Amino acid sequence: MINRRDVVAQGGAMAGLAMLNSAFAQPGEQVVPWTDQPPSVPPGPIQMPQAMKPGFYWTVATGPLEPDKIIRNLQRWEDMNSWITPNEHFFQIVHYGIPVIDPGTYSLVVTGLVEQPLKLSLDQLKALPRKQVTSTIECSGNRGLPFAISAVGNAEWAGASLAQILQQAKPKKNGTEIVFIGHDAGDEVIRDVTIRSNFGRSMTLDDVMSPNNILCYEMNNAALPAANGFPVRLIVPGWYGVANVKWLKRIEVRDTRYMGRFMARDYVTVREEKINGESFWSESSVGRMLLTSAPARVVKQGDRYRVMGMAWGGPVSRVEVQVDGGTWQTASLDSQKGDFAWRFWSVDWPKPTAGEHSIVSRAFDTNGNVQPPANDPLIAGKKTYWESNGQTARHVRI
Repeated sequence: MINRRDVVAQGGAMAGLAMLNSAFAQPGEQVVPWTDQPPSVPPGPIQMPQAMKPGFYWTVATGPLEPDKIIRNLQRWEDMNSWITPNEHFFQIVHYGIPVIDPGTYSLVVTGLVEQPLKLSLDQLKALPRKQVTSTIECSGNRGLPFAISAVGNAEWAGASLAQILQQAKPKKNGTEIVFIGHDAGDEVIRDVTIRSNFGRSMTLDDVMSPNNILCYEMNNAALPAANGFPVRLIVPGWYGVANVKWLKRIEVRDTRYMGRFMARDYVTVREEKINGESFWSESSVGRMLLTSAPARVVKQGDRYRVMGMAWGGPVSRVEVQVDGGTWQTASLDSQKGDFAWRFWSVDWPKPTAGEHSIVSRAFDTNGNVQPPANDPLIAGKKTYWESNGQTARHVRI
């Protein structure tokens, strides 16, 4: 019998084989490709508004950007056939380039409003009790841009407990904000002043102390790939990818809100809300992942077809699928699951007619939340592409 740990260790090919016994893939099935394949990530430089839907805009006036240097390694949905995403197929988001870090001299500093500042080498981190969590990570811009519809993956992450390390550092009573700083850095222009800035994100002390959070040095039982944060990154299950800071350099405890680019000026969702008939424009920093699902592929075996996909962003209780605007059908959920991992689903499509068809899915979680349709005010009123978790149609030709 092939177990999942062996599958991860042996890479993507074995991971695909392991899924043959699940509801997601069966021997002899042939994939029917989607007709609405996304365009390639455009080479830069481009003005981001030109790449987005009408009415959407970029929240930071940084000028032309180069998406192909930021967004990398996007898979076709049809090829995403293993519950654990192999390292070589995991998407990559790189804002300031990939820093080269010597693991032999690497150290992580815990500083700021703490009683006991810490400086931990990679070996010291690895000597701490090993904690593992299976967690899906999604880029918060996923499905908000026409070329970025598959920036999501599921992996087994391992490292040291973040809460345990902070307990050793003993945050002071006025230390309420925990800032995570990466080794990656770039020039930023703020009101005509150019500064050299490291990537940074923050969380409240209460959020940081979740027992699920880890200082991660392994991905799928191997060292972190360079583009995914080697040698150490933050993993905060249930939060969008931007919160999972890569190439971690410093953890700083502060008594005020951290307002760096990737908290206050970028990765900010702007949404129009109607209050007593008047427009109110809310701005919120991207945080926890939202409930969503996506059709991944259609397969045929003989004259029978099946639709399959994934759902994530919460404890998924069920998924429903709609073909050509018809009745919603309840899909079967795969047995592989975790508190923060995606769920695979499938539904039979026994007698599709010839021609073009549209397929939509919607996810439900255990708290009664439903993935919103595209015309929901939360989606329709949103003017930035972050947090685009609305129901999305895919198209296939039979």
